[in-house]
Amino acid sequence: MNYDDDVRKRLKRMEGQVRGVLKMMDEGKSCKDVVAQLSAVRSAADKALAYIVAVNLEQCLLEEKNKGNDTGQIVQEAVELLVKSR
Repeated sequence: MNYDDDVRKRLKRMEGQVRGVLKMMDEGKSCKDVVAQLSAVRSAADKALAYIVAVNLEQCLLEEKNKGNDTGQIVQEAVELLVKSR
């Protein structure tokens, strides 16, 4: 799978958020503020994961459909990936 610039940007943004959380911890920021930032990191990770699975699923479905194969198993695997990630 080729990962496009959009997903890379998402991950770099997350990287910056994690660094920000570490800085907040070093500065002794409140628990509430740290948890809020960690929640934003988790949300960003969930969105990146969903994007990657969706793009991969689309590619796999097209390939299997062109081969004349059943696509049900691929959809099931994608759902399992998403459920497992939570």
